[in-house]
Amino acid sequence: MNLAHTTVLLWVWGSLQAFEIVEKENIFQRTPCPAFLMFDNAAYLADMSFELPCHCKPEEVTAVVWYYQKHLGSGHTKVLTDFDGRVLTEEAQVRVGSDMLVRFSIRMFGLLVFRAQPEDSGLYFCGTRKGDYFYAYDVDIQSSEGMVATFKDQGQEPFADEYQGSLHVFTTFWEWTPCDRCGVRGEQWRIGLCYLQSPDLSPRYRKTLPDVVSCGSRAVPTSLRAKARDHTPELLVQSCIVPCERKVIQEGMMAIFNYVSKLGSRPWVPQVPIQFHQQRLGHGLIISCPGARPEHAVAWDKDHQFLYRTQYLKGVNRSMRVFIDHGNHLHIRFTQLSDRGIYYCWRQGVRVAGFRLGVMSRGHYRASFSDPETRAAMELTLIGYLLITTVFVTIHLCRCCCYLFRCCPNFSP
Repeated sequence: MNLAHTTVLLWVWGSLQAFEIVEKENIFQRTPCPAFLMFDNAAYLADMSFELPCHCKPEEVTAVVWYYQKHLGSGHTKVLTDFDGRVLTEEAQVRVGSDMLVRFSIRMFGLLVFRAQPEDSGLYFCGTRKGDYFYAYDVDIQSSEGMVATFKDQGQEPFADEYQGSLHVFTTFWEWTPCDRCGVRGEQWRIGLCYLQSPDLSPRYRKTLPDVVSCGSRAVPTSLRAKARDHTPELLVQSCIVPCERKVIQEGMMAIFNYVSKLGSRPWVPQVPIQFHQQRLGHGLIISCPGARPEHAVAWDKDHQFLYRTQYLKGVNRSMRVFIDHGNHLHIRFTQLSDRGIYYCWRQGVRVAGFRLGVMSRGHYRASFSDPETRAAMELTLIGYLLITTVFVTIHLCRCCCYLFRCCPNFSP
């Protein structure tokens, strides 16, 4: 009886699996490719990661190739594949400033671009190795330079919409982020990107709303794009407070704590992983929150001091030595002895990591060839030595020539 039950279950499971595979194959059958290639408009902020799904393809195509063009019809086209089974790139391995060819992955026919930059703006095509295109995107990566922050608690309001004849320039805001801290007063914000509405847009670009695209879209004529150049992205910030979720400590850990407390005072155990870093006095430092992205709610604390964006956001004060940029990184310029302490990082309302910063003076610093200042000093010393050597050799060569041709004055007393 058990064998019969097992056989029936295996048959049912096999049928369900076959049905699931058929459903996966029929996804592209239900989404026919357009007869005329259109471009879906998508806008992101610099340093964000995004995914472009290939919504349609012929059933017989088992692998797709993605192409990139800066402008439609340009002769230079980047092929985003190596044709040999590219090793998937992980976002944690991507560095700022890397070329796009090492900042992408293709997963389930979709293209993932990590830490996009304004230079990545352009047209993306999903197709085959032969160059047949099925689906296309018009991607606009807007720079965070010059981004304007608006604080609602101070009564500030976002930019007003701009009207220039038939051109309407405005800001489209994303959803509010979660509160960046719990248990205490925190902050939340929403990112606003530049969009415009005009009847003079190219009809080949698909719009979510009639005649509305992002300001950097290829559908916008050059003359209109110049008019919307001054409308920068915005950041809307407001205060918030949410309770913290209770964490259940494991019984084994509690038993160890109770045993230690019976022997003496309970030791200090950090609530989050702590990383130690020692910085040279007077040098700059940039700290990143592990696993955080620009669209995440990230907060920074120094010991028991809360570093609110109202005071520490980049651009609030031009003379700030410690500030938070729009990518959620903490910057410390010209490190001082007072910067010593533990800097805690919050991500999506949960404290996730800490950085214990130590500052050492110049007298106790070991010179290393990996230090840029050490390399610069060595280069200057070497250049000075070569210059003195060149002058010395040149003078002696001239004296030798004069001696040989007997035209050298006699310098002897």
